[in-house]
Amino acid sequence: MLIADIIRSKGSDVVTAAPTATVAELTRLLAEHRIGAVVVSGDGRHIEGIVSERDIVRALPQQGGEVLDAEVRSLMTTEVVTCTPKQTVVEMAELMTRHRFRHVPVVEDDELVAIVSIGDIVKARMALLEDERDQLIEYVQQ
Repeated sequence: MLIADIIRSKGSDVVTAAPTATVAELTRLLAEHRIGAVVVSGDGRHIEGIVSERDIVRALPQQGGEVLDAEVRSLMTTEVVTCTPKQTVVEMAELMTRHRFRHVPVVEDDELVAIVSIGDIVKARMALLEDERDQLIEYVQQ
């Protein structure tokens, strides 16, 4: 199964925030869309960074409530790991587990086309495993 299969199933909508948006605005986006990360992009097509709930939580002990007034660029990860629609679900599961991140933007021709979460990956892996199980059961019963 490919990342493209996940995108076909879940859609390609990506929530983005400008690097100059405040962290308070970012938290509203996270809550409104019920998501765990936002891609930082000035134009909605080119990735400048990514900010997750974890980034905000990690900034709170140092900055306290003042972090909400900070610009998103102050928290974002700038070296963003991305994938393409042609990569496999298994490959992405291994990468996300190894590097301990939960959201990966999907790019094609250097432009943002979607985002996948660890939840999307797990759901796809479960579907693959169930298909394999069903095929094995059918094979044994024949």
